[in-house]
Amino acid sequence: MPTPSDQPTPTAPSWRVRGGQIALDRPVVVGILNVTPDSFSDGGRFASVDAAAAHAGRMIADGADVIDVGGESTRPQGASPVSAAEELRRVIPVVRELRVRFPDVTLSVDTSKGDVADAAIDAGVRIINDVSGFRLDPRMREIASRSGAGVVLMHSRGTVEEMGTYSHARYGADVVGEVVSELAEALRTAVDAGVRQDQVVVDPGIGFAKRSRHSLEILASLRRFSALGCPLMVGVSRKRFIGELSGVSRGSERVAGTVGAKVAAFVLGARLFRVHDVAPNRQALDVAWAVLHPQRS
Repeated sequence: MPTPSDQPTPTAPSWRVRGGQIALDRPVVVGILNVTPDSFSDGGRFASVDAAAAHAGRMIADGADVIDVGGESTRPQGASPVSAAEELRRVIPVVRELRVRFPDVTLSVDTSKGDVADAAIDAGVRIINDVSGFRLDPRMREIASRSGAGVVLMHSRGTVEEMGTYSHARYGADVVGEVVSELAEALRTAVDAGVRQDQVVVDPGIGFAKRSRHSLEILASLRRFSALGCPLMVGVSRKRFIGELSGVSRGSERVAGTVGAKVAAFVLGARLFRVHDVAPNRQALDVAWAVLHPQRS
């Protein structure tokens, strides 16, 4: 049996999203659905509505609790920003189709644009996942407050073009403290604008404006994020630092490394996990949960 110090950091029992709640008593798997031509490991594969819906169906069958639809890449090679009109063209038809095919599945929109978040909520999305932590479009705070959507505030620095690079990966002696402090400010401004704290999940933004050593230090210190008082999401799927550690150059082949990082993050307190490869991560997290909670298995 694990000792008390081995147990994951306690977290909120549920996450308030638009129209309901998501229980956090077990690991929550968020399936990534990129409907972009240029995402770093699967760009262009799911750009059509039918291809996107079919992939979402596979992820749901494999155990995804949430499908996160994104129409703008933040790839590490330096992304090219797209207009709100183009992002809406990519995202909204997919959201509408998913709502029809999978009416009981919770949908999230991965965007930093208020216009896209607003339209996606109208189309059936229940969560706003903003990689800029509401930095790039302050209207997001009002939209989240008004709609009651769940919110993921992710740590990043710089613009869409810069945040996946090392342009702003400059930290002092306590990288974790800086990231926690910047997320605390994002949370404060959201709450001041009327967003309820129980609507908010925080994400340390692994790989965003962070070198590999920064990402590793943050993952090793996830318990420090409990000071924010919000559940924690971790997104390390196929990331560059996993390739550097494992020697695997192709993103799509970094599944085993991703699973290892996800299980470590779960043990250290994360409860939501954003992944490309749902089945292996779902299985690994369920087994890890059972080992840590044998009396509830």
